[in-house]
Amino acid sequence: MEILGKIFGSPARIKIMRLFLLNKDQGFSNKEISKRSRVNSSILRKELNILSSVEFIKRKSKNYFFDSSFKYVTEFERLLISSDTINKNSILNNFKKAGKIKFLLISGVFIKNKESRVDLLIVGDKLKKNKIEEEIRKLEAEIGIELVYAIFDTKEFNYRLHMYDKLVRDILDFPHEVVFQVKELSTQTLKKV
Repeated sequence: MEILGKIFGSPARIKIMRLFLLNKDQGFSNKEISKRSRVNSSILRKELNILSSVEFIKRKSKNYFFDSSFKYVTEFERLLISSDTINKNSILNNFKKAGKIKFLLISGVFIKNKESRVDLLIVGDKLKKNKIEEEIRKLEAEIGIELVYAIFDTKEFNYRLHMYDKLVRDILDFPHEVVFQVKELSTQTLKKV
């Protein structure tokens, strides 16, 4: 019980744990962990010490790796990865300041489907790509894995949709959830094409 008490202590720790659980075979330096989890270096040092002390991670040379002998791996995967950890409304709210969003779709990691070509599709007008990428980095830090995403302005998306573009068709034909769409991009229009 002491291990469990130590582990659940901070949001930063959860972000770091997700990073390692979703990238079990990959090693990370302090700088990479800080960047990908968006945890500042002073907090990071403390969290890495705690996770090392319970043998969740181990250090080899200058990198940290997930410790495959960690005895609660299945339980933590169920808690931190398999559970629905991201609120769909908060995803939409994060991107509202990035332009006039007309269509937002989630797939892949968000719906636990490893076969998806993308995790996130954003369609809109006057989109600020820098703002979108900043919000995506925040989501990646929260989730613990790099996201695959596609961004289209409405005109390009409609063109690709009507030209049966393979990427757009693959996104729409495979499992996904529509988080937001305006009337002009109705589900009927998307399904007819």
